[in-house]
Amino acid sequence: MKAEFVKSAVYPVDYPDEGLPEIAFVGRSNVGKSSMMNKLINRKGLVKVSATPGKTKTINFFRIDDHIMLVDLPGYGYARVSKKDRAMWNKAIGAYLEKRGILKACVLILDMRRKPSEEDLDMLQMLADFGISTLIAVTKSDKLSGNQRKKQMAIIAEELELEVEDLFEFSAETGKGKDALWQTLEEIALS
Repeated sequence: MKAEFVKSAVYPVDYPDEGLPEIAFVGRSNVGKSSMMNKLINRKGLVKVSATPGKTKTINFFRIDDHIMLVDLPGYGYARVSKKDRAMWNKAIGAYLEKRGILKACVLILDMRRKPSEEDLDMLQMLADFGISTLIAVTKSDKLSGNQRKKQMAIIAEELELEVEDLFEFSAETGKGKDALWQTLEEIALS
């Protein structure tokens, strides 16, 4: 798989103009978004992973096999970020989601060890309001035992008013769920 960083942007005028279908990834800071994206494209370190939550401040575009663009949106919900920065990121995310016509879908990433937060539910509602096809990926499945995973998936599905089958269980450590999620993303992007 050929994967390359294209550019970072904050404002719509700076987005790449390649016309490739885009799939965006969004979630709370420290949810494992960068690790998930790296695992999906089989490239360690292309999407920067940080030990410090709230580091992604721009919208980052990655071209995959010259036929799809993956988009890393800034994480939300990190308390140690100034209100000004948080407002700027939220505005940048909202502008991207609202105005990007080639956006085919968004992957909303949740941490399996936690219930969806108010911010997660707000993001899900924003995606619905903009009419964006949304996949829910639940990361860090390797951190829990089989019974705990099953229980947490049921809790998350109930909170989101979905069926467990509607969620993608994922582990960047073990690769669990990688093939199923990637296949779905390619089908959406190429449809």
